[in-house]
Amino acid sequence: MVLLLCVPNVFGGDKDTSTGEAIYRRGELTSTVPLRGYRDESGGVEGVRAACMNCHRPSGLGTSEGRVVVPPIIGKYLFRSHSTNVKDMSLPHVSGYRSTREPYTEETLARAIREGVDPNGRTLSYLMPRYPLDGASMSSLIGYLKGLSASVVPGVSADTLHFATIITPDVDPTKRQAMLDVMNHFFADKNAFIRGGARSMHSNREIEYRVSRRWQLHVWQLSGEPGQWEQQLREKLAAEPVFAVISGLGGRTWAPIHHFCVTEKLPCLLPNVDLPVDAEDDFYPVYFSRGVLLEADLIAHSLVGQAASPNVHPRIARLVQVYRQGDVGESASSALTALARASGITVENRQLRQESTDQQELTLALSNLSPDDALALWLRPADLQYLATIAPKSTMVFVSGIMAGMEHAPLPDAWRSVAKLTYPVDLPELRKVRMNFPRSWLNIKHLPIVDERIQSDTYVACGILAETLTEMLDSFVPDYLIERLEVMLSHRLVNGYYPRLSLAPGQRFGSKGGYLVHFEQIRNGANKESIVADSEWTVP
Repeated sequence: MVLLLCVPNVFGGDKDTSTGEAIYRRGELTSTVPLRGYRDESGGVEGVRAACMNCHRPSGLGTSEGRVVVPPIIGKYLFRSHSTNVKDMSLPHVSGYRSTREPYTEETLARAIREGVDPNGRTLSYLMPRYPLDGASMSSLIGYLKGLSASVVPGVSADTLHFATIITPDVDPTKRQAMLDVMNHFFADKNAFIRGGARSMHSNREIEYRVSRRWQLHVWQLSGEPGQWEQQLREKLAAEPVFAVISGLGGRTWAPIHHFCVTEKLPCLLPNVDLPVDAEDDFYPVYFSRGVLLEADLIAHSLVGQAASPNVHPRIARLVQVYRQGDVGESASSALTALARASGITVENRQLRQESTDQQELTLALSNLSPDDALALWLRPADLQYLATIAPKSTMVFVSGIMAGMEHAPLPDAWRSVAKLTYPVDLPELRKVRMNFPRSWLNIKHLPIVDERIQSDTYVACGILAETLTEMLDSFVPDYLIERLEVMLSHRLVNGYYPRLSLAPGQRFGSKGGYLVHFEQIRNGANKESIVADSEWTVP
């Protein structure tokens, strides 16, 4: 069995745990001296690879992978006498904890870290490095472990779990209501199973306890400009402490919410956003996909492949992009610009004014194009409808599926014949079986389908939260919620629009690929059309 060592949080008293935190989280003894861990003559690990958090995870509650079990290393498990475990309702079950092991003391824990021997005298797993720490560093690390995941968790009471969902002021009211309807019904379903108040349960396995708790949803509606949102969120969190943020709905930017959740160490799970923050080192926000940034990757993957095969594909003279100022397409176009130029492709960007409704502006943006140009349109349906009066001049046209409305994009016939649509979800026919679950649930709840992707993603997000909490039992630690979600996510089969969702440590986007598709007439049906993939599912 593997022993895990390292911790965040402060032990208390006058013990300085800053060195312990640096060891646990970053693999540093000092800012210039890396931590080193040894196994045998074959070598060991150093620096960030030696950080305790890599195996024991940020929470210190451990994990498992295959037959490898990493036990919890926070103070209440390390130093707990096994004679008190069976009836101790304050010590919820955590995978990997051995209640039969003798409790550690500071001396035996130091020996385990340095020499790899547990309190019973047994040699720890080869996977656990041996760390020759000096006395002061060891004392700081042990102090840090004692305080790790030991603080009171906001938003968790004896009978209720509190969650927030966050909505930015620029979202469509119909989509807002559609999301909230799904969440309110899902939360009501969860609470319907708890009648007569919370009740505790005890399984036949030692220390596997659980208390049924109600779910309480807090709707945090933001107002004003993005620069004001973080202060609003701090005030809302102070007034209504929550355990996590679930789902949510964003418009042109989600960055202030992302930054707030990182700063407050608040899990933010699977919001409905088309432009997430692409920062996978940030632990607390988790997204379905990279949205329009993934679409930029899919277009770049296609362009670079064609540019590398001039004998097979037409030569690309340049890439011209059209987007509206301030919308998510502006960020997507910047991402695609960098990728294309890195591959030697000339790029010209043409911006529409943010509030303009002048059709001539779009006509001008689409002028001076040649058949050898590639054209990328980062536009909403309101802009795409104006294409009816403009003939396509490029033979290679890419359209953002997310922004255009996926297969419902209002492209005129002349444009449909040349357009390739980015499609960062599964194809309609392939997701049909998975969609039976959310569609049936919506039907049972008498909720009309007004935006299927948002309603399905919200339903899936709530389901993922429910399954993750079930696996956590009563170990309500925000970091542990994220860690258990990472483990659980890849085992799910009902993911709605996505063929597969998975997260490894250091990944924060569950779905990582998509298609380029084109419109095609169905030969055996009058005036019917379908979308057809140009290739297999692609992870760019």
